[in-house]
Amino acid sequence: MTILADPSVTPHTAADAASPENLRETFSHFPQGVTFIGATIDSAPIGIVASTLTVGVSLDPPLVSVAVQKSSATWPALRDAPELGISLLGTDQERLARQLASKDRSRRFDGIDPDLTAAGAVTIPGSSAFLWTRLYNEVEAGDHTVVLLEILATRSPDGPEALVFHRSEFKGMRVS
Repeated sequence: MTILADPSVTPHTAADAASPENLRETFSHFPQGVTFIGATIDSAPIGIVASTLTVGVSLDPPLVSVAVQKSSATWPALRDAPELGISLLGTDQERLARQLASKDRSRRFDGIDPDLTAAGAVTIPGSSAFLWTRLYNEVEAGDHTVVLLEILATRSPDGPEALVFHRSEFKGMRVS
């Protein structure tokens, strides 16, 4: 460990400032699972693709969190759903992830036959794992809202490995 004797000396420079560009680059080094969070609203499936899901936030009560951009037009509708499905997308679902994240909302579910619960949660068949949740709390955090979701049920079938977003690319997890 290097201990800096002079407190005015720092191991970083002005070029290392926490700018949005530098933050995106730095955050890209940390692989994140790619998820779809969805529900039916007015009898139609809607959802968001997120790579900010944090699992294991709490076991009692069982909670996960996700950071949602405040500019999201979809989250305000999802917020009021009685139940939200979370699909942990698999390595063979990269094309699907791009489609579900498309700006063209009218085509997001083309060719997809999502699973629906009686309470309206939407999940994507063939995913690595599933969570069924409901809104627990929201915390404002800069340009995002950190959403805490209470887990109602889970399923982890034998399926594909997780799809992750790492270094600005979709990748699969390799377990050796």
